[in-house]
Amino acid sequence: MQCFRRQPKRSVSQENILREQSRRVAALNGIRLGLKDDKDLKFLLKGSQLLKVKSGSWRKERFYKLQEDCKTIWQESKKMLRSPESQIFSIEDIRDVRSGHKTEGMEKYAKDVPEYRCFSIIFKDQRKNLDLIASSEDDANHWVSGLGKIIAHSNSMNQKQKLQHWIHTCLRKADKNKDNKMSLKELKNFLKEVNIEVDDYHAKKIFQHCDKSKTEALEDDEIEEFYKILTERKEIDKIFQKYSDAEGFMSCQNLVRFLYETQQEEDAVVAAPALIQRYEPNERAKRGNAMTKDGFLMYLLSDDGNIFNSSHRKVYQDMTQPLSHYLVSSSHNTYLMEDQLTGPSSTEAYIRALTKGCRCVELDCWDGPNSEPVIYHGYTLTSKILFSDVIKAIKNYAFKTSPYPVIISLENHCSVDQQKVMAQHMTTILQDMLLVAPVDGNKSQFPSPEQLKGKILVKGKKLSRQEDPTGTNGNNNMEAEDVSDEDEAAEIEDESVKTEIQQKGKSDTLKLAKELSDTVVYCKSVHFNGFEDPSHPRAFYEMSSFTESKALKLAQESGTSFIHHNIRHLSRIYPAGWRTDSSNYNPIDLWNVGCQIVALNFQTAGTEMDVYQGRFQDNGFSGYVLKPEFLRDEQTKFNPKSITEGTWGTKKKLLLKIISGQQLPKVNKSKNSIVDPKVTVEIHGVQQDNNKKQTKVIENNGFNPKWDEEFTFDIEIPALALIRFVVEDFDMSTKNDFIGQYTLPFTSLKQGYRHIHLLTKNGDPYSSSTLFVYIDIQDCD
Repeated sequence: MQCFRRQPKRSVSQENILREQSRRVAALNGIRLGLKDDKDLKFLLKGSQLLKVKSGSWRKERFYKLQEDCKTIWQESKKMLRSPESQIFSIEDIRDVRSGHKTEGMEKYAKDVPEYRCFSIIFKDQRKNLDLIASSEDDANHWVSGLGKIIAHSNSMNQKQKLQHWIHTCLRKADKNKDNKMSLKELKNFLKEVNIEVDDYHAKKIFQHCDKSKTEALEDDEIEEFYKILTERKEIDKIFQKYSDAEGFMSCQNLVRFLYETQQEEDAVVAAPALIQRYEPNERAKRGNAMTKDGFLMYLLSDDGNIFNSSHRKVYQDMTQPLSHYLVSSSHNTYLMEDQLTGPSSTEAYIRALTKGCRCVELDCWDGPNSEPVIYHGYTLTSKILFSDVIKAIKNYAFKTSPYPVIISLENHCSVDQQKVMAQHMTTILQDMLLVAPVDGNKSQFPSPEQLKGKILVKGKKLSRQEDPTGTNGNNNMEAEDVSDEDEAAEIEDESVKTEIQQKGKSDTLKLAKELSDTVVYCKSVHFNGFEDPSHPRAFYEMSSFTESKALKLAQESGTSFIHHNIRHLSRIYPAGWRTDSSNYNPIDLWNVGCQIVALNFQTAGTEMDVYQGRFQDNGFSGYVLKPEFLRDEQTKFNPKSITEGTWGTKKKLLLKIISGQQLPKVNKSKNSIVDPKVTVEIHGVQQDNNKKQTKVIENNGFNPKWDEEFTFDIEIPALALIRFVVEDFDMSTKNDFIGQYTLPFTSLKQGYRHIHLLTKNGDPYSSSTLFVYIDIQDCD
């Protein structure tokens, strides 16, 4: 039985003092967020009763309140023995706040409540949505608007502001008796809170240095002194001193020199004055067109000091080439939230994939009750969702992240009548978004992503005797006919699935309705019968799907032929049937032979998905990345499995120094658990380039570990290489725990001193966790 320690009862005056302190802290944090005296923020800090909705029969009143740190929400719980931590969630974990009936839960269970009182909180990880009903329209508006403002203002804070906010929050947490002072014991607890283990001698030494008043407690200016010691970046001071004068100023001329010589910035003369104006906090320095140490640090922590080339954050590639010349961000069995056998299907999975830049989504369609087609993983126990609901979700979210075309990959198992319903839903819901005719009469090759902006294409079967997708020759009167049924669901390697298929007596053909066939314009699904005979070329709009093993075999044995095929045709690759746990395959080998639609399970985190998102953060996160010239040239002889001399780009030598880490997150939330970080640098590309090197382990320091280790990598084909930085918590007895990672294309690397802003397991950014590195790229002789 758990025992509870009785807390000493506070007097009324003590309570009033604490309440006033809390109010002051909240007001200060509101100012830091740029939300001074904001009425929505004040409402959230006061809190309100909300109805939490879980099902048709579960709707209960709970109290929700923004805490004084303006970073976390406290939620009332009626569960016995629930830990305080489980009643709190961070605003950093929120992906979206939606008003109205905009989630499946709200659609199903809150239709009786006016939309203006309803809102939902969508989390970044796999957590379930939080569906809530306010007592009035005003209350709902306060919550939606208030949370939206906090998220927006938090995202716009610079790294220094985020660090300051986080440290002051941890200081407040460590101040157990809330007296705004810090004892030696509280200081040691605080250091553990920020992920650093300091022995008693060093803790006492820091404490005594700051305790100028000799009161055995730090307060006000003494705490600020402690903060300065803690956040000191000696490695950056050393760089700054090289280019600054005796008074601690870096002149614009010296900043130009640093940018040109060290950072390899070609436009250094133009960039330097702009950087001073953007990042220098000292007005005197700014007027003198110079930079202080603080400004220099803010620059290095900013987007301009990022390892990822900021010019690649917008669309910079030629978007007017045929669709087949681009890699396309693509999802497999998009409807699934978890595994392939028993997990839930959800429209939310489509929303998540589309907002992550996905441009090709998959719909497995089956006959449903009441003449309404449903989507689920056939022959399995995965739950079912309505086809019409998925089409609505695609319409609403298709172009929020990227304006470039979305491909709906249909796996059709429906009767002719329900196929007609599918076609009707797509036509009436998507309206002008649905592409139903060739673009600009283009009948010889794919139109470009630029020409297809804002359009949704359907990939599926086409009636063979009907006119072809681009509107030439043939009989247009066919109502329905048999087409081959390429049933990917039937490939699952699971005994219960095999039994189900045997009992149903699966056919190799399917009757296809003309109405559904008419929705297919540029992406006609055909069975792959080998690479084409040049004397009998296949129509460009015919495309095939390959299981990963078949595609990898073709890449291994006929790499150059596969590349030539993928210049004119689209190829879609999907995971093998044995991946019932929704694991992923490595997309690199298939991109290396020009396969465009390499579909992964977006719901499954791991190295494969890290590499995938790393590739597609390029070109403005548009979901389309132009293939290198040698994968688009019809005369190409490139073969990634047997690289010979050719115009594949200049070989590079990458010199890399891992210098330090900053504010790495705790892996184990236990107060006494401190991480032992190590960094692994991986190169993913052609076989010759694949490599991995790692640093030593730094014990008991996740706050500011220092490695100062150098590595060298030779890169044969830079255009196909990606670099992944992984930070792990070393464990001698078990598998290392993942801390954070960052992956980017080699061609997007910036040189010089750079910060790497680490991502979580699910690919979301940490607020202030970084690595500090030095990069130098040289041409090989």
